[in-house]
Amino acid sequence: MIETWLLEPLSFAFVRHALLVGSLVAVSAGLLSAYLVLKGWSLMGDAVAHGVLPGIVIAYLVGAPLALGAFAAGMVCAVSVGFISERCRVKEDTVMGVVFSGMFALGLVLVTRTESDVHLNHILFGDMLGVSAQDMIQSSVIALVVASLVMLRRRDLMLYAFDSQHARAVGVPVTLLHYGLLALLAMTIVAALKAVGLILSIALLIAPGAIAYLLTTRLSRMLLIAPAVAVLATVVGVLVSFQIDSAPAPTVVLGLLVFFIAAFLFAPRQGVLRRRGVGQP
Repeated sequence: MIETWLLEPLSFAFVRHALLVGSLVAVSAGLLSAYLVLKGWSLMGDAVAHGVLPGIVIAYLVGAPLALGAFAAGMVCAVSVGFISERCRVKEDTVMGVVFSGMFALGLVLVTRTESDVHLNHILFGDMLGVSAQDMIQSSVIALVVASLVMLRRRDLMLYAFDSQHARAVGVPVTLLHYGLLALLAMTIVAALKAVGLILSIALLIAPGAIAYLLTTRLSRMLLIAPAVAVLATVVGVLVSFQIDSAPAPTVVLGLLVFFIAAFLFAPRQGVLRRRGVGQP
């Protein structure tokens, strides 16, 4: 029964493609998620994900690749937040809220004024079961580039995430890492665009890192746990969605929610129930 439940979906090519592209995106998003959680940039992922929408619409209007427009808009959003925060009394999280809501609203206005055969729901929530060969290649290349760069500079990123002032003092290129991390964030969202969409990509950029943070206190282990959790949630979500006839992307996010609740309750050191058990006589 279980073998049939697992193997039946794999007989369909579109399910195999969804698993492949979803897993590749999950690896890069999971690796980046660990640093975003440590750096306290979870809201930045939210901001950039919302901010890419106007870039997608403008790219469609001028005939440019949608991924290029999304990346450009994401970088404009991220850089704008940093620029305004450095020159304004308002806190960074407030600036993020203003910028990403404004960019998202601009995107929605452009969408309503544009005649397009690209459905808004596919942009916002993804179309994992409808990925084309071009989408798979694009997402795969971006995911591999992001994962490679993160692992290559993992030590510098670790120092930057924990103490940027100390990193600057010992000669680490903090400014380069800052904007490099923002660029990797925008690239990951572009890779996730077709698979899980703009809205649900936020979960892949936050939840795996949060789960890993509950399970371990070492970054090296977080960089293993976060991608593994993201891939596992993706695989389970796609297979379950096939069996219950639901959309894959929301099912993947629900899987991440279940994993987070389990880590919150049963994590070896940080789990609520484990701490209570230790404290009891």
